[in-house]
Amino acid sequence: MTGSLVVVPYDPAWPERFEAVCEQLAAALARAAVPVLSIEHVGSTAVPGLAAKPVIDIDIVVDRSQVEAASTVVESLGYAALGEMGITDRWAFRPPDGAVRQNTYVVVDGSLCVRDHRALRDTLRARPDLRDRYGAVKTAMAAVTDDIDVYVDGKTDIVLEILRLAGIADDELAELERINRR
Repeated sequence: MTGSLVVVPYDPAWPERFEAVCEQLAAALARAAVPVLSIEHVGSTAVPGLAAKPVIDIDIVVDRSQVEAASTVVESLGYAALGEMGITDRWAFRPPDGAVRQNTYVVVDGSLCVRDHRALRDTLRARPDLRDRYGAVKTAMAAVTDDIDVYVDGKTDIVLEILRLAGIADDELAELERINRR
């Protein structure tokens, strides 16, 4: 099956694309004096050697008190607010037309969302065996479906395995499974 859901081999240009977007976001947030704890490249494109959908995932990590201010700045750059989309403490934004393909989020520091993103990225960077298994699952799922929900569901077991190895607690894994299998 071919279609819009495509997983491709790792592209060494992905970190450069992230850096370009990061610089724009960081400059706008700094001009507005919004304290940002970090802007992080997360998701599969942040893991060297991992096959991925060619979409850069970006977490703008802020203190809970800064979510509204950070979101306002992101919207001022032409991003469309999409809300939490069922994930607590994570606000999603669609980039403006013509921007680098990306999923951009304002996330609360310490939230399960940001801890999950970091744990998955960091574990896959440290464990090429898991990276390669995960990439094979993603590639196989993209070969049989264009439905993002089916794709996410199909990779949930290995994601939970990786996060368990990363030390994410069982109750939090259950929450992540609930989110992924909706």
